[in-house]
Amino acid sequence: MRIARFSIDGNVAFGAVEDTPQGPVLDIIKGIPYADFELSGTKVPLSKVRLLPPVLPNKVVAIGRNYAEHAKELGNEVPEVPVAFFKPTTSVIGSGDAIEYPSFSEELHHEAELAVVIGRMCREVPRERVKDVIFGYTCANDVTARDVQQREKQWARAKGFDTSCPLGPWVETDLDPTDLTIQATVNGEQRQLGRTSDMIRSIEDLVVHITEAMTLLPGDVILTGTPAGVGPLNVGDEVAVTIEGIGTLTNKVVKRG
Repeated sequence: MRIARFSIDGNVAFGAVEDTPQGPVLDIIKGIPYADFELSGTKVPLSKVRLLPPVLPNKVVAIGRNYAEHAKELGNEVPEVPVAFFKPTTSVIGSGDAIEYPSFSEELHHEAELAVVIGRMCREVPRERVKDVIFGYTCANDVTARDVQQREKQWARAKGFDTSCPLGPWVETDLDPTDLTIQATVNGEQRQLGRTSDMIRSIEDLVVHITEAMTLLPGDVILTGTPAGVGPLNVGDEVAVTIEGIGTLTNKVVKRG
């Protein structure tokens, strides 16, 4: 099931995306999708709503250098343990929202990623129970101020600035994430093309590793790393992240302010 979060006439709701001969519609959900819910039967055309970030995470835990070719293209070694960092909630935007080019950077890059959405509070999750705590999957773009990342020892500003974490367009709850095509295009030109099977550490590895240290809450997001092919974004560019079985996340880059 595809679960979207959207606004219409000033109201915010979750809905299940359904394909119809007239185009996609949203069947509005009663309650929140992380618990047992019912479909209301009230349907609105997808074209009539504004898609919002599909979740409002308490935290986004991102993993760096989880594809060997990406580590290599930036001159880095594959780390012995997962490299984890945070992106704040203020960095999260939805499909169709603008990425604001930060004033303190001159080299902005796209990074297409599969995002894991957590569905229940969990800590110290054993490998055999990882699937039980996952709500679903969505597309992400770990937008990075590469020049800032290279000159500052911490990645907080480089990867945590406002609008640096596009998520969407919705969460797919019924998906095998182990071998999916993931790609990024800029103005229609393909930049990144990889498969989730090329991850160095699996989703199970990442959930176990992260929850050894911290509690994850419903709606929290894990970014699983990016394949090779990252590259520059300029004001006016339209960047799209497409993942097999999920859909396409599209954002335009604008001048900040």
